[in-house]
Order: sequence, then structure tokens, then C-alpha cells
Amino acid sequence: MGIYDVTDLNVYKRALRALSSIYKLAHQLPAVHFKLKKQIINSAESIPPLVAEGFAKKSFIKEFKRFLLMAIGSSDETITHAREIYLLSNIIKRIDRNLCIEVGKEYRIISKQLNKLNTSWIDYRKK
Repeated sequence: MGIYDVTDLNVYKRALRALSSIYKLAHQLPAVHFKLKKQIINSAESIPPLVAEGFAKKSFIKEFKRFLLMAIGSSDETITHAREIYLLSNIIKRIDRNLCIEVGKEYRIISKQLNKLNTSWIDYRKK
């Protein structure tokens, strides 16, 4: 099976699907934590576009990989924000602790998939 479009990348599709959990978790935060809410949404939302923009430049392997590295950074940032929200769940009982854990697990998988894509992508034009 060839990879002809960004939608052929499993990590791209997974990052899009994971956004629903991010929105659900973010909306459990009280208004006083608007900055954290915005940060977790922004970091998670940036992953699919970074992968897409990088894929559009896949002819330039270094450029594609640069975008994948930025997406990994955003995924890792999302994990950190999920951990921060988990800590808040000790104080704010309406925050679903299990959802925090699941979000962290999901984005660790996304980070690993992005890393694997980054290290395994080869220039098929040279084959």
C-alpha cells in the first residue's frame, strides 16, 4: 500500500481522532484555568496540521522531518498539559482523572508513531 496523501498516515488520523478527548478534558477545567485550557487545545490541534504541512514537503526529506519533529514537540507538550490537569484533579473534583491518564497514554503513542515515521521515512525517489 502506498502513501499518496497525508490521510494515508495512521498517525495523522490518530491525532485527529484524539482531539475529541482533548476538547472533553479541556472543557472540564474551570474558567480560572483558561490559559492551561488554551495551551492543551493549541498543542494538540497543532499536530495534524504540522504533519500535513510536512507531508506536503515530503520531496524535501529534511523539511518533512523538521515538521515531524515539531509535531513530536507538540505531542509531548500535550502530555505535559495532561499531567498538569491530572494534578489539578486532586483539587478540582469535576476533572476526570481517568481521562487525563487516557489522554497522556494516547499522546505517548502519537509521539512514538511520529518518532518512528521520522526515523523510518526514506526518499523513495532514490530507490
